[in-house]
Amino acid sequence: MNEKLEALRKLMATRQIDAYLIPSSDFHESEYLGEYFKCRRFLTGFTGSAGTAVVTAQEAGVWTDGRYFVQAAKQLEGSGFKLQKMDEEGVPTIEEYLEEVLPEGGVLGFDGRVVNSGMGKDLEERLEAKKITFAYEEDLIGDIWPDRPALPQAPVWILEEKYTGKSAAQKITELREAMKKERATVHVLTTLDDLVWLLNIRGNDVPHNPVVLSYGVVTGDAFILFIDEKKLSLQVSSYLEGLGVTIKPYNDIYEFIKTFRNERVLLESSRINYAIRKNLDTSNRVIDRMNPEVMAKAVKNPTEIENERRAHIKDGVAVTRFMYWLKKNIGQIPMTEISAAQYLEELRRQQEGYLESSFNTISAYRDNAAMCHYSATPESNKALEARGLYLVDSGGQYYEGTTDITRTMALGPVTDQEREHFTLVAMSMLRLGHAKFLHGCRGLSLDYIARQPLWERGLNYNHGTGHGIGYLLNVHERPNGIRYKTVPERMDSAVIEEGMICSDEPGIYIEGSHGIRTENLIVCKKAEKNEYGQFMEFEYLTFVPIDLDALDVTLMEPRDIRYLNEYHRQVYEKISPYLPEEERQWLREVTREV
Repeated sequence: MNEKLEALRKLMATRQIDAYLIPSSDFHESEYLGEYFKCRRFLTGFTGSAGTAVVTAQEAGVWTDGRYFVQAAKQLEGSGFKLQKMDEEGVPTIEEYLEEVLPEGGVLGFDGRVVNSGMGKDLEERLEAKKITFAYEEDLIGDIWPDRPALPQAPVWILEEKYTGKSAAQKITELREAMKKERATVHVLTTLDDLVWLLNIRGNDVPHNPVVLSYGVVTGDAFILFIDEKKLSLQVSSYLEGLGVTIKPYNDIYEFIKTFRNERVLLESSRINYAIRKNLDTSNRVIDRMNPEVMAKAVKNPTEIENERRAHIKDGVAVTRFMYWLKKNIGQIPMTEISAAQYLEELRRQQEGYLESSFNTISAYRDNAAMCHYSATPESNKALEARGLYLVDSGGQYYEGTTDITRTMALGPVTDQEREHFTLVAMSMLRLGHAKFLHGCRGLSLDYIARQPLWERGLNYNHGTGHGIGYLLNVHERPNGIRYKTVPERMDSAVIEEGMICSDEPGIYIEGSHGIRTENLIVCKKAEKNEYGQFMEFEYLTFVPIDLDALDVTLMEPRDIRYLNEYHRQVYEKISPYLPEEERQWLREVTREV
């Protein structure tokens, strides 16, 4: 690690750069990164998904959040990097640190393609008084990384209209209508899920998210797609040509943007990188709005919703069979967090139309589950035993849609506290799933429905209750979400509309003991309309048993018992036809009325 740091500092000195910034991102603000973009990991050795490194001639630090304090402290040992614990007392923000250490008239370097435009603007304002120059075209890590992985070359494929429910031509027409309403002459689109949704294409350039590294520029009569043409078969090229799409090399976007003059450019500044924003000539007027595609994509059409129902039956069969296997074999055959997750993946692969997992599976036993973003490693991998609670949060990408489900299971005897917490979480999930509300509600309004059983007992979970879900796209999708306080950068507090899919996933996490989360996906639909307005409600998409072995019915109100029994009747009706006889009999027992 010290050799890499020394090489970087030598390059900084040559380029006369006083501080160099390395975030954890790609050119498109993606949640997951391909190997090419893992520059911070390459330089520091810290493998967590979130973190930013800053290097000066004398110091080097990594800023990360509380999820990774223990991991980062261990991995950064001896690397020359100091752990900076974000939001801890006495720890400066990155902006505060740079303001302190950069000399008057100094130079801050970074690759502007991986720095968010919003962060770049904040740095400009913070460092203006010190007259700091930004060297934002400096990919120094690329210069010192001799065996850097190549950008992915996976082929692009067309998602048929029987899955999308709407043609790309119609989506493009609707986008241009939205541009007219904003009086925009140009739309710059860099968010990958929005772009592939618009064109009804998919790929495999980002782990778990079937998207394609590309940029789009749309005008009233042109659509330019910046992409590596090697990924396009003759069929896909012909398809795109038929949509009026012109292909240009992936990296040409930066020079192309410089040619705009006196345009009204519609873009979302918090979702584009700094280099693109800086390459826009000052004669252009920027219309900074959420991409029009975001809302259109979030409101699933009837075809997509019906396909999602099918995907969740397949997924429900796989996860139900996994629960059966786990209950039958625990204590009889060796199994670990990693091997159990691998078996669940095998069961999903047996389902027709399954493509890949929708995120890294969280397979967590006992106290490991108390870390809500835990990821099993060979070092942390626990053996599963016939006692305590086991949590598995997983999902799949199918042609028919994206799934995300969490179940916590008793592998044997559990404590009274574990049983109480399990029951409260189940009640929370079921109450939100049965919510009825007037149109106009946001997730901020609905979150308390889930938290009430916990808050009444002085308990809480430190994450949102729900997030939006893409259709064969990102498992975390804007703009809908369910949380009790706003997090502006997440931009997930939209009005809940008919056709939006959310997760419903309350939990409890007791450090050193156990973690519990129960998660279903729910789709919003209209209920009755009367003199008070349009009422809305949810429909469950996920159908997998809730483990009665961990439940304490005495804690439940009559409505909670009714909700559970109604849900389990649906689980048996929908899943049992796809199971062998022995598993079907087991399912009848574990979905019995309580």
